[in-house]
Amino acid sequence: MSLPIKSLAAAAALLLSAAPALADITIGISLPMTGPASGLGIPMANQFKLWPTSIAGEKLNVILLDDATDPTKGVQNARRFVTDDKVDIIIGSAATPVGIAMADVAAEAQTVQLAATPMGLPPGKDAWTFRLPQGNDVMAFAVVNLMKKQGVKTIGFLGYTDAYGEQWLKALTPEAEKNGIKIIAAERFARTDTSVTAQALKLTAANPDAMLIVASGSGAAMPEKAIVERGYKGKIYQTHAAATKDLMRIGGKDVEGTFVVSGPAVVGDLLPDSHPSKKLAMAFVAQYDKAYGAGTHNQFAGHAFDALIVMEKIIPVALKKAKPGSKEFRAALKDAMETMGRTNFSHGIMNWTKDDHWGYTMETGVMLVVKNGDWALAN
Repeated sequence: MSLPIKSLAAAAALLLSAAPALADITIGISLPMTGPASGLGIPMANQFKLWPTSIAGEKLNVILLDDATDPTKGVQNARRFVTDDKVDIIIGSAATPVGIAMADVAAEAQTVQLAATPMGLPPGKDAWTFRLPQGNDVMAFAVVNLMKKQGVKTIGFLGYTDAYGEQWLKALTPEAEKNGIKIIAAERFARTDTSVTAQALKLTAANPDAMLIVASGSGAAMPEKAIVERGYKGKIYQTHAAATKDLMRIGGKDVEGTFVVSGPAVVGDLLPDSHPSKKLAMAFVAQYDKAYGAGTHNQFAGHAFDALIVMEKIIPVALKKAKPGSKEFRAALKDAMETMGRTNFSHGIMNWTKDDHWGYTMETGVMLVVKNGDWALAN
């Protein structure tokens, strides 16, 4: 028996209301909200929760998953995003090994990945991957520049055994050598290690002018404390993955005087008015601290703030070419990112191109120093 016209209309309306709108934009985000890199992922997740519900008049669906600082879990999340959720763009991870593992899925699905880690990929493998953080080459330039000004001639290196540690050593070595600085000792440790006593003893015995510790979030304090407790009196440097208040909270007096390279996002109030990122950096800090408490912001939350700047610039461009949820729309997003031109971020000036998915200039890194338990400009 056929249904009355009114009943058919009602059934159709019910089906339409249950399905997502054709123009909904879906973003899949995978972050380490547990595990060793949770100090990076949680602040980013907090900032993503402050995003608007629509962009360019279209509804924004954000799917946020925990990858637990585990590459296998990150790949599972990425595969869910592209197969089940049909996302238009992937963001994550904030842990380098996880982000690298996710990149293969993004490339296979021809879906843009906005990585929240300065991860290196083999040539030709990053066609669909763009980085939100500054590259290690850019940050190593800032670190070595300050070392040279301070008269450092020898360095001890203590870094993760994973890709983040390897990439930093690869970036640091030629930049240091070019400036007459030599790495005289290098030791490694795993993210899950709870002690680096043996490594600290070897490094302090070498007695370099400065130490560079390559670690992230709350995990960056432990190796520095070990070095200090072994009696090391030279200068200590940390990378941009350590530019969080967790370093001071856990390290206490042992990290006082530490030099840390960072993007400008966390120190907008210290920047000169002429700095192109000052206003955005201060807007980010004001928004985050209002939502989560004074002084709780960190540079990884700043990357999530900058990701919204990207979305608001590229989505209107891509919408002119295709509808969300389609292969054509994903390709249009990639094209829009490669042609969006110089764009102010809270973390510096971004200028992605077809041939450069890193984008930041060498002037991006800001050298900070821990002073009285807070940040100050190193120079």
